[in-house]
Amino acid sequence: MASSPHPAAKALVARSHRLGSDPRNTNYAGGNTSAKGVATDPVTGADTELMWVKGSGGDLGTLAASGLAVLRLDRLRALAARYPGVEREDEMVAAFDYCLHGGGGAAPSIDTAMHGLVDAAHVDHLHPDSGIALACAADGEKLTAECFGDSVVWVPWRRPGFQLGLDIAAVKEANPQAVGCVLGGHGITAWGDTSEECERNSLHIIRTAEVFLAERGRPDPFGPVLDGYEPLPEPRRRERAAALAPHVRALASADRPQVGHFDDSEVVLDFVSRAEHGRLAALGTSCPDHFLRTKVRPLVLDLPATASLDDSVARLKELHTAYRVEYRAYYERHAGPDSPRMRGADPAIVLIPGVGMFSFGKDKQTARVAGEFYVNAINVMRGAEAVSRYAPIDESEKFRIEYWELEEAKLRRMPEPQPLATRVALVTGAGSGIGRAIARRLVAEGACVVVADLNAGNAVAVAEELGGPDRAVAVTVDVTDEAQITAAFQEALLAFCGVDLVVNNAGISISKPLLETTARDWDLQHDIMARGSFLVSREAARVMTAQQLGGDIVYIASKNAVFAGPNNIAYSATKADQAHQVRLLAAELGEHGIRVNGVNPDGVVRGSGIFAGGWGAQRAATYGIEEDELGEFYARRTILKREVLPEHVAAAVFALTGGDLTHTTGLHIPVDAGVAAAFLR
Repeated sequence: MASSPHPAAKALVARSHRLGSDPRNTNYAGGNTSAKGVATDPVTGADTELMWVKGSGGDLGTLAASGLAVLRLDRLRALAARYPGVEREDEMVAAFDYCLHGGGGAAPSIDTAMHGLVDAAHVDHLHPDSGIALACAADGEKLTAECFGDSVVWVPWRRPGFQLGLDIAAVKEANPQAVGCVLGGHGITAWGDTSEECERNSLHIIRTAEVFLAERGRPDPFGPVLDGYEPLPEPRRRERAAALAPHVRALASADRPQVGHFDDSEVVLDFVSRAEHGRLAALGTSCPDHFLRTKVRPLVLDLPATASLDDSVARLKELHTAYRVEYRAYYERHAGPDSPRMRGADPAIVLIPGVGMFSFGKDKQTARVAGEFYVNAINVMRGAEAVSRYAPIDESEKFRIEYWELEEAKLRRMPEPQPLATRVALVTGAGSGIGRAIARRLVAEGACVVVADLNAGNAVAVAEELGGPDRAVAVTVDVTDEAQITAAFQEALLAFCGVDLVVNNAGISISKPLLETTARDWDLQHDIMARGSFLVSREAARVMTAQQLGGDIVYIASKNAVFAGPNNIAYSATKADQAHQVRLLAAELGEHGIRVNGVNPDGVVRGSGIFAGGWGAQRAATYGIEEDELGEFYARRTILKREVLPEHVAAAVFALTGGDLTHTTGLHIPVDAGVAAAFLR
């Protein structure tokens, strides 16, 4: 049986949660905390000093005991005598593995030395905006002294590592009155004899810096609002953002596909409206945690919000070309023979005056967090400019962090991306039945999914089931309404900055003999499925051609598209219409890399929204059987004698879109367990 966590570890996790839950204290996955204590060595039975410290890559706000690295302090401190010097300090990270206790817990981070070498029972290293504002001010050392007196000591910029740990340990020893330090260009570190004292000292540094910046800072540190750069009214702003999103995503994905996030918060809109935003953005971010996620600097559109969409798109393309040239030059200025290869020259952050900020990453969470880090950077710039001048670390130091071999090793350890990673799917009729199964499968394979359904409650429930806004969002849409379809795609673009995969699944079923089928029945059936699929595909094509990443459109048609059966003329004729839309659009959209394929299910009774909505009873009556026998009836008449479920249809959608059928378009896949009369000819 596993032993319960040590009291010091339990207190550390609780402290980490409190500190990490407030964005004023540190950013996502930023900073680390530690606690030292005594435990019994299970081998010798003797008391042993241990340190628990947040491991590499964890997040304070959600830290679990399993996310702590556990090290023996005697061995960790002994490393100081084996330290080969700053030019080889990266070697010390591997040495931490020889200091682990027992299973060791999580992988130790680069900041482990800071925590182990500082002579304090508890240590917090955090990245608060207020602390980094002082750390990145041109006269940060002087301002730190003015703000804290001798209770907080300035430590000049040094890249995170073993030497920084030695520096901070020496500072604490030389300044017994100090409760912490401000690390130039980086963040803060605080300490204490107890967990409570350490947390109190951390919060004292953060809040005191906040008050100092507020009281000493000049108003409008970003300068006056530029004429024409004011935020657009919200409806126009979000409409413009949605119109720009696929074009911006195309630029951010020139090297490799990216998922996007849009932010039009007040802090972003104010920054890009001010006279100094261009100068400050060009200086780039400073804190290592920031530019590791935001790249060295953003791409900034240098046109007012009043510029036309066409002019904005054209200018963004020009700026993107220049950005790529400049980024390659930055890489070549600083890269050495042993530097990791350039990872890509596209921006991670794109700022649009009057509209907001687009941020990009390998998935939605990464994109969102990149945007959050740039908001942190804006706050840092504001604080530094309010009391001094924003002065980030040198470009060469930024490069050393961005292309640090330790970071590269961390990237190499990451698992292979899932088949649908970076792809954004919109599935109509996804609130139940086949559509829900498709949405579930696409998310499971790595896609972000827009759950589109007429039933708002069902759509929301499915989106929550799939993991919430970093994985899935819900939109309410009547596919017969052009305006609602446009709005649904706008919501998709605002959520993920693009759409790559559309599944036309929404539908109803009317089963009646010819003489009982009314014109209204006919029109309703065709409006939802034939007209609706056409409208959705048209909007999808607009987005996909703008983002220049190709795409997939899949129609959930039916065996009835090619099979003549009794009492369903409206439904079957509509399915035949959808089937031919597949052929027509495959021929037309192929030049844009957009593939159009179809799936022909049959007999999907269990879990089907259509069958539950009355179609099952109607078909059972047609065949002269009880409704609860319908699934078995359909299975018996197939070649394979197997019942078809929604998950089987979802599997066919994945087969068409998951990467193996890259050269297939215009295809219909039967998912009917074998109905010879419906074989395609």
